[in-house]
Amino acid sequence: MRRRGSRAPLRYASVALALARWGVRRRRPAAPGRILVLHHLLLGDTLLLTALLAKLRQRHPQAEIVMTVAPAFVELFAGRPYGVVAHAFDPRDFATFRALLARPRFDLAILPADNRYTWLARALGARWIVGLAGDRPWHKNWPADELVPYSPTPTAFCDTATELVEGPQPARYTSLAWPPPPDRERVSVPRRYAVLHVGASSPLKLWPPARWRALADALAADGLAIVWSAGPGEDAVLAAIAARDGEVRIGGTLTLAGLWHLLARAALVVCPDTGVAHLARIVGVPVVTLFGPGSALVCGPGRFFAAMPDRAVTVDPFPCRDQRIQFFREVAWMRRCERLFGPPPGRCPEARCMQAIGVAPVLAAARGVVR
Repeated sequence: MRRRGSRAPLRYASVALALARWGVRRRRPAAPGRILVLHHLLLGDTLLLTALLAKLRQRHPQAEIVMTVAPAFVELFAGRPYGVVAHAFDPRDFATFRALLARPRFDLAILPADNRYTWLARALGARWIVGLAGDRPWHKNWPADELVPYSPTPTAFCDTATELVEGPQPARYTSLAWPPPPDRERVSVPRRYAVLHVGASSPLKLWPPARWRALADALAADGLAIVWSAGPGEDAVLAAIAARDGEVRIGGTLTLAGLWHLLARAALVVCPDTGVAHLARIVGVPVVTLFGPGSALVCGPGRFFAAMPDRAVTVDPFPCRDQRIQFFREVAWMRRCERLFGPPPGRCPEARCMQAIGVAPVLAAARGVVR
């Protein structure tokens, strides 16, 4: 297994190569033949960029479109949705940068999140670089040729990302637009079941075990078998929920492709605001997402995913969901919380926003979308 290092080698190489190419003439391409979508985001945010990919393909039907994704996500793109090529990229793995550098120069590079990668885009010789305005600190924006203001009105991130490309909005998403990855991990499951994914990227997104148990019992009474799911290293989260005979438990043993097919065969998915919720939306399975510290608006379906069968359950407004930062930018209308990552006095002692979500609204939402 390749060991990951620090970001420093990539940072130094990017700056050196970018400065070496600083004087190269840059001009906005009218019809770019090669386009790079450059980022290093978590699974959920990566999948929200599907709207951007759809608009790029609609706007430039003949272009080669390459998008960087975390190595673990590449398998999801095996069917090349919207004709996009996924390039494995990890800023701590210098080999993924060398592979990117070996590709022919890009006519257009689009940065939908962190503008620190404008330096990498310039190092790669991109002829025109577009990012979102307002990133901090200011030197991250230097190599950009064009900075698009963040949406001034409350908008889902999937729709905000499309503003980086001129032209009409893309057609709304259908699950037919994303071919499924190969199915190599057949899991033995009941005929009709609900997936309850209890893990999350943050402890502050975890729902109390007793409420998961109550929800599962109610869904079982409705005739649904229960399949419990959690990510790698989250066995303790699963173990905290009292087991019932006949229930299936899958704790971090599936690849993302395997998880795709588990979700695709389900009648319902319920989970916190995490990557699995966005994957369920891409697959097209009915999904109920529990939003605590995150924003149900920003991470919601927006216009692009409006046809998908998903429901959000949240308590809004919530007093301490009041931070206005999105990808290092201050956005006036933003209401979210990332206090888990702050210094001790500012951290939330408990997930009060998740504890405020009762079983009844989650069950009602589930009954409203189950197939």
